[in-house]
Amino acid sequence: MKHLKTYALILSLVGILYNTQAQEANKTSFSLSEAIEYSLKHSPNYLNAELDQKSAEYRRKEVTGLGLPQVNGSIDIKDYINIPTSLLPAQIFGGPEGSFIPVKFGTKYNATAGLSASQLIFSSDYIYALKGSKVYNEISKISVTRSKNELAAQVTKAYYSLAVTKDRLKTSEANVIRTKVIYDNTKASNEQGLAELIDVERTEVDYNNALLDRDLAVRNLANIEAALKFQMGYKIEDVLTITDSVVVADEQELNPKADFTNRPEYQLAQKNQTFLDMDVKRLKWGYLPTLSAYGSYQFNAQRNEFNFANDKNDPSKQWFKVFVVGATLNVNIFDGLQRHYKIQQAKVSSLKNQNNIRMIELAAQLDIQQLAINYNIVLQNYKNQKRNLELATHVYESAKKKYESGVGSNLEVVSAQAQVMASQANYYNVLYNLVSSKTDYLKATGTLVK
Repeated sequence: MKHLKTYALILSLVGILYNTQAQEANKTSFSLSEAIEYSLKHSPNYLNAELDQKSAEYRRKEVTGLGLPQVNGSIDIKDYINIPTSLLPAQIFGGPEGSFIPVKFGTKYNATAGLSASQLIFSSDYIYALKGSKVYNEISKISVTRSKNELAAQVTKAYYSLAVTKDRLKTSEANVIRTKVIYDNTKASNEQGLAELIDVERTEVDYNNALLDRDLAVRNLANIEAALKFQMGYKIEDVLTITDSVVVADEQELNPKADFTNRPEYQLAQKNQTFLDMDVKRLKWGYLPTLSAYGSYQFNAQRNEFNFANDKNDPSKQWFKVFVVGATLNVNIFDGLQRHYKIQQAKVSSLKNQNNIRMIELAAQLDIQQLAINYNIVLQNYKNQKRNLELATHVYESAKKKYESGVGSNLEVVSAQAQVMASQANYYNVLYNLVSSKTDYLKATGTLVK
């Protein structure tokens, strides 16, 4: 009974996991945060960055393994088709002095089986290789963060672009309906002799422009949606719906002197400096000796026939032990000053990277300042365009009421409608520029994603 409950629990967990994965695979509507999360799981470029980080971790473990015991087993079998020949002095066998007799020593078949082991006891290169692999792993993690930052910025911009375009399409469709009503009313008034033909033509131009604006929004919507799918790693042919709209509420001006130390490029340069300084120390410590121990335990057999069975009663058919232990101390006495000049090269590389860090600091400060100033300008422009749209809409509503009451002209309505459409275009352009410039600022300060 206990086992049945355990199996039931496992099946339930598997079912829940499967349903969760299926829901994620079939998900078609996304908020901005969900779109970013989806992209982090499906964007090929970001997935490669994560794989690079895994590779760095495996590399660190590989380096660690160099300091562990190295054990090898081997079996070697030789068949001397021609047994090696040696020359012995002929006088040993009673021959003339100065002459030699060719003699073959050994057996046709020889076999060796055994184990060998070695252990690195001290090596400065190994010590710094361990430290370097740890720093390299940290560098790869920062690279993943940088890729995440860039991907989040791309998805955010594409998402907001799609949201703004969807709102613009709704407005364009409303403009088509509104201008169509004005056009139809003006045309009817012309037929009754209450409006001139030029008024009809003027309203027809506005109506055609509204149609063109709507068609352009439709085409842009398809292109921008495809771009968002691409950034997310989402199938182009699948349906995608966004649930967030662009909301601008109580926006404050951004700080042009914000901290840049969270910026991945800066952190990478700092870690690279640690790596380069460590390389200088590694080369200096390389003058110290390297000590390692080794051992070998083997069995040897020699036969004239291919039969390596062990016979304790016959010395010619036995396996003989060979056991060796030892240690090796390598001391660098003189290398032609090669290491000295390697150290100087490493110091130069370290100094160059320090200059690069300073350049990154200056570039980051400039980048943040320019992005903050640009955003603050766009923010003020947004406020002005939002107010202009409100005023243009109010003017249109007033002109429409006056015209419907018979105290206003059709020309006022047409002119007011044209101002509304122009204000709408300006408003949506600056709205996207606002959210886009803020995204760039957050990316530049390294605070777009955690």
